[in-house]
Amino acid sequence: MTPPLDVSFVVPCHDEAGNLRALVAGIHAAAAGLGIGYEIVITDDASSDASWAVLCELAAHDPRLRAQRFARNCGESAASWAGMLASRGRVIVTLDADLQNDPAEIPRFLAALDDADCVCGTRVEARRSGDDWLRVLSSRIANGVRIRLGGGDISDAGCTYRAFRRECLANIRFFKGIHRFLPTLIAMEGFRVCEIPVRNRPRVSGRSHYGVGNRVFVALADLLAIRWMKSRAVRYEIIESTDRVRENRPGAP
Repeated sequence: MTPPLDVSFVVPCHDEAGNLRALVAGIHAAAAGLGIGYEIVITDDASSDASWAVLCELAAHDPRLRAQRFARNCGESAASWAGMLASRGRVIVTLDADLQNDPAEIPRFLAALDDADCVCGTRVEARRSGDDWLRVLSSRIANGVRIRLGGGDISDAGCTYRAFRRECLANIRFFKGIHRFLPTLIAMEGFRVCEIPVRNRPRVSGRSHYGVGNRVFVALADLLAIRWMKSRAVRYEIIESTDRVRENRPGAP
């Protein structure tokens, strides 16, 4: 059995052929000075451009890169989840393929794990000066609705630039849209979740797959489900067990 690596960089990809080479190079550059064992896992969500051809070309010369492709388009949540399941790292770092998440910030995420189990990026400050008013407004509305209905204090749930320990996923089950709510679900399991500010770089290739409609309205049903789950959650602690009594009994098998 292959032993787990230190870090897995997990990336969902859809129609990002123009960004993939720079993305992989950026991750390698950021990880090079950290002295860690790592891999890059990219899931192509049935791209209609040359993304898969680029990934195959890169993987042929890069043993750290592992790529997989969906038979049909299933969305960002499925591509992210499939990458997490395929990964082998003790720590998982998720980031987008569009280069708006700067790989140079990877060391900051890993350092922040010294005091947390899950570290989430937040673009709130960066967007005040970098994005157009419609994108800023749609993000504020979407995050406001998520906080209001889902609870918690994650200021930018739409930012999927995150680092977390593998055990955070142990009891979480996949559903469509999970990438928006992963920090909330991790916190519900009792893990420590924190945020760090990140840059939000402009897209240089391809086009965004999100707008006002799928930022605010698409996730409403998921938000209500998360709210219900939180209201029904039960946490318990076992303080005694007959199994422990048997284990401590003299001459026990």
